[in-house]
Amino acid sequence: MPLFPLEKRAPAISHKPAKYLREIITMPKLDNESIQLILFALIALAMLAQAAILLAAVVVMRKAFRATDEKLEELRSSVIPLIDKSRALVTSLAPKIEGTVDDVAALAHSLRVQTADLQTAADEIVGRLRTQAGRLDGMLSNLFDTVEHAGAAVSDAVNKPMRQLSGILASVRAFVETMRSGAPAPSSQAAPPARDHDMFV
Repeated sequence: MPLFPLEKRAPAISHKPAKYLREIITMPKLDNESIQLILFALIALAMLAQAAILLAAVVVMRKAFRATDEKLEELRSSVIPLIDKSRALVTSLAPKIEGTVDDVAALAHSLRVQTADLQTAADEIVGRLRTQAGRLDGMLSNLFDTVEHAGAAVSDAVNKPMRQLSGILASVRAFVETMRSGAPAPSSQAAPPARDHDMFV
């Protein structure tokens, strides 16, 4: 009785020739019909797999299209009122904007005209001021010349009598001195002083 009854003994290794083994392993030969049947089965399986993949792709694409349509509807429902409001706002504001643009253009034209008028008036005022300044300069020059001539005339009118009076006083003094001394001064009788000669005109 073996020590370990549960153990199976390994089969004995047979040392049979290779020819014998080759005869055991060889597969039965397949004919053409069997090969064609196998190929048709493989092609059918491939076509079924392809059809299943295409069907799954169609289902996924339909779901994607539905989701896209829903999102587009939501977007359209939110954007169309905004577009309508914008259009109404532009429609209501367009006349006001046109009126404002016309008013601004008229104001700019008026400002341009007024600026041209102011420039013309300023040029005219400057021209008149220059003319008046020339006249005033001439009048002041004439006034200064007149004052100078009048000053010279007054000076001559005052200086001549003063010279004549001082000459007379000098003559009287000489006469008085002569009368006091009793003898006439020969030099005073011969020629009057040069200053007194200038005083008598």
